[in-house]
Amino acid sequence: MSDKLVSAIADMREEEALALVQEMLESGVEPLAILDAAREAMTIVGKRYEEGTYFLPELMLSGEMLNQVTDILKPELAKMPEIKRHGKVAIGTVKGDIHDIGKNIVAFMLDVNGFDVLDLGVDVSPQKFVEAIQEFEPQVIGLSGFLTLAFDTMKETVEAIEAAGLRDRVKIMIGGGQVNDEIRKYSGADAFGRDAMAGVALARKWLGVS
Repeated sequence: MSDKLVSAIADMREEEALALVQEMLESGVEPLAILDAAREAMTIVGKRYEEGTYFLPELMLSGEMLNQVTDILKPELAKMPEIKRHGKVAIGTVKGDIHDIGKNIVAFMLDVNGFDVLDLGVDVSPQKFVEAIQEFEPQVIGLSGFLTLAFDTMKETVEAIEAAGLRDRVKIMIGGGQVNDEIRKYSGADAFGRDAMAGVALARKWLGVS
C-alpha cells in the first residue's frame, strides 16, 4: 500500500492519495511509515521538477498534498508517546528563493524526531537568521535553497552570522536542489544534507543524540 501512496502523490492523484492515507491509518499502518512514503514521493516530484517534467504548478500541488497528509496524521501522531526534546533548530528558505517543499519536509521530520523547530518560512534574509539565533537560541541552523542563486545568499547568511559574533554558537546545515559538498565549502556551512533524514541525522549527531 505504501508503494501505491508514493505513486499517487508523485503522479498528482490527490483524491486517491488522501483516501489511501485514511485507509492505511485505519488498517493500522504507523503514521511515521505513511510520512516516509510521502517523503519518498516528494523526492520523486523534486527529481521530475529538476528534469523539466514537472513545473511550478506541480510543485505547489504536491506541497498542498503534503500539508493535507500531515493534517490527517497529526491527531495520530499526537497519540504517540511524548517525544523527548533534544534541542532547537531554526530553518528557512534563503532570500531570493520561495521553494518550501523540501524545507517543510525537513522541518516536519525534525519535529517528529524530537527537535523544537522554528520555521522562518521562505525568502528569509540573512538578518532574519541572525535575529532567530539571538531570540530563539537554536543549536542548529538549516538553510534551504532550490535555485542556484540561493548559493550566494547561503554564503551571505553564514557571513552575517559570523559578523554578528554568533558563528560559534550554531552548527549550520544547508540543503535543497543541487546542493553538494562544493556548495557547502563555498557557503561556509558545516555540512549539507541530501534529504530530510540526512538533516535529522546531522542534528542528532551535533546534539549528541544516540
